[in-house]
Amino acid sequence: MGSDLGTTYNALWQQLAWLHGKWAAYVELFGTKESRIDLMNEAAPRFFRIVQDSLWDDVLIHIARLTDPPQSKGHDNLTIQRLPPLVRSTVKVEVETKVGAALATCAFARDWRNRRIAHGDYQLALNLPGANPLKSASRRLVRDALGSLCNVVNAVGLHYLDSTSFFDSMPSHDGALSLLHVIDAGLHAERERFARIQSGTADPNDFVLRDV
Repeated sequence: MGSDLGTTYNALWQQLAWLHGKWAAYVELFGTKESRIDLMNEAAPRFFRIVQDSLWDDVLIHIARLTDPPQSKGHDNLTIQRLPPLVRSTVKVEVETKVGAALATCAFARDWRNRRIAHGDYQLALNLPGANPLKSASRRLVRDALGSLCNVVNAVGLHYLDSTSFFDSMPSHDGALSLLHVIDAGLHAERERFARIQSGTADPNDFVLRDV
């Protein structure tokens, strides 16, 4: 690859892996089972609403960031748009095509980043007549966006390294699901504690909350 392309490719690969990790956490918590939503609502509904909104916004910001122009206001950006000029082979046209497709697929995230997350569009925020609505956003569109970014990185990796990466299959042994298991066990223990108090069989420790 050479130094410039190799360094840029590796940095983008790392960013894409981290982005997939955050998205996997979001899906584990909020996009898999209704029972998980019920569990979080029983434990700490306000907190997990903050987590949901924050993860969603962060994923969209990350997608938009990876599709930014190579430069903005005189500063260099780490973005997939830096790859085509660095590619010196027959795969250059393919990379350019996949970058163009990714920019189109990720456009909704850029709109959300520019007009709701990073900045507050005045007409939109106040729901004024004539306000331009945000582009539609959904879990399916996020999956499509992630796939389009993977297509770009994998086009480079396949040509130069003879390998591709499946970011969405990375294991999550210490992620959101582990937290849900701990919460589930804690709620079960809390129900048992409350039952002992109601039945008059509680011990002194049932009335003491541990200092966490």
